[in-house]
Amino acid sequence: MSLGRAARAATGTAVAITATALAVRGFALSSDDELPRDPWSEQGRPLPTRAETIASLKRARTTPHDVLIIGGGATGSGCALDAATRGLSVVLVEGEDFGAGTSGRSTKLVHGGVRYLEKAVFQLDPGQLKLVFEALQERRRLLANAPHLTRALPIATPCYEWWEVPYYWAGMKAYDLVAGSQGLTMSSYARASTVSRMFPQLAETRLDIGRRSMKGAIVYYDGQFDDARMNVALACTAAHAGAAVVNHTKVIKFYKDGDKIVGVRARDMLTGSEYDVYAKVVINASGPFTDEIRKLSDNEAQKIMTPAAGTHLTLPAYYCPSDLGMIIPKTKDGRVVFVLPWLGACVAGTTDTLSEVTMTPSATKDEIDFILESIAPFLKVEARRADILSAWSGIRPLAADPGAKNTENMSRDHVIAVEKDGMVTVTGGKWTTYRRMAEEAVDKAVEIAGLAGEAGKCRTLSMGVVGAHGYTNDLFVRVAQRGGSGFGGPPDEAVAKHLATSYGDRALVVADLAAYSHLSKRLVPNHPIIEAEVVYAARAEYCQTAVDFLSRRTRLAFLDVEAAEKSLPRVVSLLGTELNWSYMRRRRELANAKAFLSTFRAAT
Repeated sequence: MSLGRAARAATGTAVAITATALAVRGFALSSDDELPRDPWSEQGRPLPTRAETIASLKRARTTPHDVLIIGGGATGSGCALDAATRGLSVVLVEGEDFGAGTSGRSTKLVHGGVRYLEKAVFQLDPGQLKLVFEALQERRRLLANAPHLTRALPIATPCYEWWEVPYYWAGMKAYDLVAGSQGLTMSSYARASTVSRMFPQLAETRLDIGRRSMKGAIVYYDGQFDDARMNVALACTAAHAGAAVVNHTKVIKFYKDGDKIVGVRARDMLTGSEYDVYAKVVINASGPFTDEIRKLSDNEAQKIMTPAAGTHLTLPAYYCPSDLGMIIPKTKDGRVVFVLPWLGACVAGTTDTLSEVTMTPSATKDEIDFILESIAPFLKVEARRADILSAWSGIRPLAADPGAKNTENMSRDHVIAVEKDGMVTVTGGKWTTYRRMAEEAVDKAVEIAGLAGEAGKCRTLSMGVVGAHGYTNDLFVRVAQRGGSGFGGPPDEAVAKHLATSYGDRALVVADLAAYSHLSKRLVPNHPIIEAEVVYAARAEYCQTAVDFLSRRTRLAFLDVEAAEKSLPRVVSLLGTELNWSYMRRRRELANAKAFLSTFRAAT
């Protein structure tokens, strides 16, 4: 099946936002870090709406697709993009929203795993070394494929004992060595006086270990990104490539021919309607719900996934510089904690504890106290509970070790298993390696289904996501000049920068929509999110609920839960108009979103 045929497989057209929307780029293929022209924009075909996609799936009835993917997180969306661009017919169903689970609740780092390298050396574990090496390769690819959503971030390891300087310097140099040509910038030693200028919030003396003065810091580089928006971009890019992607759709039943899965019964969680989807092979990429999906097919399936909770706190921007983070490599119980600038705020975390699986995990009082107590000795700023803007937790799906008593020492490697029912399960791993996990899972699915004659090779090594191709560092200037005094006026600099780094080249479309539809007003003061983004999310990014918008199309719930609550009535009003919600649906949206946002409040 040709790539062109895959493109034509998607049916329907979305409502155009402006004439510019028809020419916005989607993705392209390249063997270099540069992102060339986008073949999909030349076809002038916007994405099908969610309703149109569901209608096309219902019309297909018993016609089998090549690949059905369960789960729309990073790995599932990556699988959909990989399979679609190989020329296969692909369906992806996600029970909640793209990035609603683990993939939208990460530490926001695209990293190789410094602490895993330490384990590789001291535990003589070649598996950990392999994991770090592969992750560093994928780190560079992710940053190149989504330049608007990512950046290289320097991270300081402050040293208060003389022995820490050579110890951490050697460790970071080993990190540089493993990265090789895939490295970002070489690590370096910075004197205490230099560190104080770079990170003025950092304590010059640690009182908790006997008034030890800072001896300097080792500064290394890792990647940082907007995880949920990256996830949404992957799903939309897969849709551009011809995949049928549907969120808020849950698999409730498997159909089998003998012992082999041949299809599923899917339920639209927004309307309650049900329909069948058949496929030659099914990929289970459901993250923390991996075992739940496996047991839906085989009630005797043994666990292969261990859920671990990672909690983070969002603090005001004054807790750290805007362009430098900090890693605390050894807390009192051996865990690692970061303090990182992110989207105009500061994120501190993470914990790593065994957890129950839930779609709405919340930060416990003990976890919040642990993070505040861990960062307090390293900061001049008083680490106050009253300063917490948002507190959130995510469930990491770790490849299970039946004998493990804790999770901090478990590998972040992934597992790909072929079940006895023919389903391909992929679990474990981490955000940084999503693309590699997807490639290996699709390779296995192609093998199992006998699709080698139809499928091309993996093409995602250098495939830019939606918005990547026209992005430049000065794009925000062009965004700021959109609109005119006769319309809504051009966006201010902060809004323009936010739009450019959130939407890439499609920021120009959002700016046009804001100007011509008089939707340039900020949703809440002190945050650069504007009303036009709500409408754009509904039209071009499969946003279906207020929670979708506040937590994943924008990150307001993660950045400032109070601001998210204040913006909620206007978000519901705009989405309700765009999606034709009834009065009762609007009431439900308000109630559901308030309940969801309550899980972001710091426990007391």
